[in-house]
Formats: sequence, C-alpha cells, structure tokens
Amino acid sequence: MILLQAQDVSREFSGEPLFSHVTFDIQEQDRIGLVGRNGAGKTTLLKMLIGDTRPNSGEITTKKDLSIGYLAQNQGLNTDNLIWDEMLTVFKAVIQLEKEIHELENQLGDPTVIANAKEFEKLSNLYDQKQQEFKARNGFGYQAEIRGVLHGFGFEEAVYQRSVNTLSGGQKTKLALAKLLLEQHDLLVLDEPTNHLDMNTLAWLEKYIKSYSGALLIVSHDRYFLDHVVTRTLDMDRKTLTAYTGNYSAYVDQKAARLKTEWKAYEKQQTKIDKLEDFVNKNLVRASTTKRAQSRRKQLEKMTVLDRPTDNNAEMHFHFAANHASGNVVLTVQKAAIGYDDHVLSAPINIELNKHHVLGIVGPNGIGKSTLLKTILGKIPLLDGTVRLGAGVEIGYYDQEQHNLDDKKTVLNELWDQHPLVPEKDIRSLLGSFLFSGDDVLKPVKNLSGGERARLLLTKLTMQADNFLILDEPTNHLDIDSREVLENALNDFDGTVLFVSHDRYFINRVATEILEISPHGSQLFLGDYDYYLMKKADQETNSVDATDGTDDVFNSNESTKQQDYRASKENQKIQRKLQREVDKQEKQLDELSEAETQIQTKMADPQFFNDHLKLEELQNKLTETQDKITQVENKWTQLSEQLEKLN
Repeated sequence: MILLQAQDVSREFSGEPLFSHVTFDIQEQDRIGLVGRNGAGKTTLLKMLIGDTRPNSGEITTKKDLSIGYLAQNQGLNTDNLIWDEMLTVFKAVIQLEKEIHELENQLGDPTVIANAKEFEKLSNLYDQKQQEFKARNGFGYQAEIRGVLHGFGFEEAVYQRSVNTLSGGQKTKLALAKLLLEQHDLLVLDEPTNHLDMNTLAWLEKYIKSYSGALLIVSHDRYFLDHVVTRTLDMDRKTLTAYTGNYSAYVDQKAARLKTEWKAYEKQQTKIDKLEDFVNKNLVRASTTKRAQSRRKQLEKMTVLDRPTDNNAEMHFHFAANHASGNVVLTVQKAAIGYDDHVLSAPINIELNKHHVLGIVGPNGIGKSTLLKTILGKIPLLDGTVRLGAGVEIGYYDQEQHNLDDKKTVLNELWDQHPLVPEKDIRSLLGSFLFSGDDVLKPVKNLSGGERARLLLTKLTMQADNFLILDEPTNHLDIDSREVLENALNDFDGTVLFVSHDRYFINRVATEILEISPHGSQLFLGDYDYYLMKKADQETNSVDATDGTDDVFNSNESTKQQDYRASKENQKIQRKLQREVDKQEKQLDELSEAETQIQTKMADPQFFNDHLKLEELQNKLTETQDKITQVENKWTQLSEQLEKLN
C-alpha cells in the first residue's frame, strides 16, 4: 500500500528553482535513504512531506490518517518531565486501559454485581474485550520495551529519574529519537538521526530499525548506516530527484553507470547535430541541395537536445604527498596509560605502526581516543609507558576542534604566512582545489563554517607534505562527496596514517588495521572495520576475554588468516596505484599517437614537398615523438605486467 506520494513537486527560492519535477512514493515498510549534497534541498523536501511547508507546484498526497513521526537535525526533547515519565507518555492510552481493567476487576469482585447475573455478564464481556485490547497493545510488555530502547540509546536505570532538561543537547536528541521509535508511527522521517550516536548505539539502532513495522525515510551522511538499513535510495542532484534500487553502495555503482550511459547518448547526439549543422551550412545556398538542407534544418529544430550530463556542484580534488620518506618503524607505543591528572582512561596501550600502514582507532565515547592522539603528539603527558617516533618521521595533525587555525587571519594568509616563499597564485590555485575561489580566499577564518574550516585544515595538511598524518575525526563537517575525495587521497598517500573516526564507512575504506581501546587497554585487529566486527562477534560467541591489551589473540590459529587479510589490503592499495599509472600511460600514448598522426599528415601535404627545411623540422619532431611513444609503451608494458601479476 502507498503511504505517501509526491507528484511533480517543485520548490523555488527568490525565483530560482531549488528542485523541480520531483516524483516518488513511499510504500508500507519501505526503507528509503535520501542523499545529496549540502544545500541540495533534502531538508526542504522533508518539511514538505510532513506538511510544514507546501510546494510551489505539484502535489503531495497521503493515505487517510497516516501517522508520521519526524526528527529534525539536532532536535531534542524539551520538557521538565523525568526521563521515565516522558517515555510513559507514549503509552498513555495503554496505561489508562490498565486502570480501567483494574476498576472492572474491583467491580467484578463486588457482591452486589456478582448477585446480578446480567450486570456481571456485561462487565465480564467488557473486561475480556479490554484484556484482549491491552494484550494487543503490548500492555504486559511496554515497560520492558521502554527499558530496551532506553538501554539501546545508552540510558541506564540510574538516570531514569533525571529531568529531561538537565541532559545535554546530544542526549536530548537521542531521547527524542527513542520516543519516536516507541510511538510506532506508520512513517518515520529522520533527518540525520545518527548524529551524537557512538558505534555501539549505531549498531543497535541498525538492528532495531530493520525490524521496525512502519516505513522509514532517512537523510544521513553515515554511508555505513545507509548500507545496512536502506533498500531504496533517492538522490537529490541537478535540481531533481532520481530513484535507485538498493543501499548506498548499490546507488553509487548505479549512478556511475547511469552517468556513463548519459554521456554516450549525449556525445552521440552532439555528433549527429554537428553533421546536420555542417550539411545545412554547406548546402543551404546551393539550388540543387537546398531542399535537403532545409529538411536537415527541420530535423535540428524538432530535436530535443540532451543536457550535458554533469552536475553544477564543485568538488574538492587534491592529494597528499610526502617530501621525505620515513623509516620503516613510524610509531612505537609501549604499555602506555592515558588520561588526565592521575585519572587513567585506558591502559596499557601498545602500538607498533609501520610505514605505509593506516591504523584506525575505535572505542566508546569518552574512552580517550582523542586523548591518545594528543598524548602521542606530546600535547598531553603520558601517565605511564613510552611513546617513540621512528627515524625521519614528520607529523601532520588534523585537529577535530580546529584549534590550529588562527581566527584573526584570512584564508589566504593562514597558508601564506606559513609558506611565504610560495607565489600567491600557487596558493590561490591550491585553495581553489579545496573550493575556495575568488574573494573566498579573503574571508576571515573566524567567519568560516565548520565545513569550510575543515577544508582549510586539509589544505594546510597538503602544503606541509608530511609523511605521517595523525587525523582526529577528519570527516566531521564534510559532505559525502568530500569524504570520498578524502578517502581516495588517503588511499593514494605514500606515507603512514593514524586516525580516530566515528565514520564506519570511512574506516572500512581507509584502515588496514584497527586498534580498539577500552578501560583495560588496547587490542589490535589486522583488517578493516568489517573484519573487526566479525572478530568481535567471534570473541563474544566464544566468550573470549580479549581486553587485556596484550594482543595474545594474534598468537592463535587465526594468525595466518589475519596476515593474509592484511596482505590482501596492502595488495589492493598497490593495485589501485598501479591501475592509475597504467591509465596515465594509456592517456599519454593516445596523445602521442594523435601527435604522430598530425605530423605525418603535414609531411604528406604537397605544399611542403619542396620545403626541405620544413620537412626536416617535421621529421625531427616525428622521430622525437616516436621515441617518446616507444618509451611510454615500454613503461606501460612493465606496469601492466606488474598489475597482471597482482591480479
């Protein structure tokens, strides 16, 4: 059954279209992800669907009495109620029904009622009806249901009697989502529901949502969450909406294939248009061919010209490159204790990080992941143990709190003051690759948004050209496209990376190994995030206590499998680099072959037959080009053979 339908919906701001011709429907038990760049209009569309605003044109219809639950970004509960009492308001009707049942029980026990057979039968039937309704509404289990949901969001019984208004903003948002889930709406519309959730809570929410009885429409930047929850994806792009079947990863593949098909159709039509226009221009003035030319012109006029299949959204493009190589051992941490003022957050922590490896640090909120990074950097003193950097290590640090930006400077001077010998045009060019163009470079740093500050920090990192990157939540404030650009840059980086992130998709794409920290220390997993989850599940199933930080688990029979997995990840990284080099050589070969053809065409031109100097010049160019072709072909062959061996 269709719960909601949008037909040819459009929205304008100041006379300019934000999006138009949006058509889709939501069926019972749908799991839909809505994706698109910041500013594309996702939240605006959600507000139309829930009835807060109306479209400029088009129509949104819903089934009769549709119950919609809506969670806006960072929208929390605002009430003086206690946490438990606020959750009980969801089951107000059930609680009232329970009271009525108790009242009927008292009446049925009254001797005067028992003596009146008709009255007793009437009340008995009513009692049975209400009992059945009470059971159908989970009257015997609603308190357990509340406890289960509160526990899933990290609220234990010790805090049930706290006032909601004493909670932090993030806790209020989590509580608002918990209440929405308990209300069991026909349709849940969630705008960034994963904000403020740690990994354990996200994993719980994914499982809960899969069994949710209603339909879901979700906007999220958490690609891992979308991959594990949604079965349809709506893409807000190029001022309209396109539907794809499948989760986020399926959508990415389908969109790429669709754009490729659109490009082929566009290029084919452009070739046809060029031929028709050329024929018209050449033949319209000739008496013998005028009619044919006019016919071709009519064809052109009737043709629906395809739009160029590119979006108007700018995209970051950059890479990390180290000026100097480090030694093989980049970082050694032994029996470290981290924390503040003798308060130990985690110990003992052990790290042996080698060159070219990418280590992702995970663990519950408040365990000290960022503290560990700052301790390694020397910003916070060690409580115990040792930290040693390897030979030739040069550190580039991304601070999630963005303290290493000077609010008093402009964007341009933030870079130029650190690199005064670099020409201004080169700095402007680099800033342009991070989407700072024109007068944007003259903006004061203090006026930048969170996303702009994040991009500026990344710009600084690329200019430093360090060989060891330490990144604290680098994907915060970045949209999905920017995150993917960052992932590609890190995968191509020839140095070493240590990072903390809550973005599980990012961890999965970038990390070659995972370090989990807990109050009992560290444990190493030689694989990506999916591998880490698999090993954790195995440990829980076998009741293995693997939190002593000694990594003894890797002395087990699984050691060979883990090493194979690690080698596979390294192999994939090398394959990607080789493939890019092969593609680069192929492109160069095409360009050189085209140049060779052009030179040979000129040499065959009769006007040069008697011009020996020109022919000699062309011959020299031809020889030089052919020599380059030979060199590139040899390099291409060598790289292709290496790639084939790896495959």
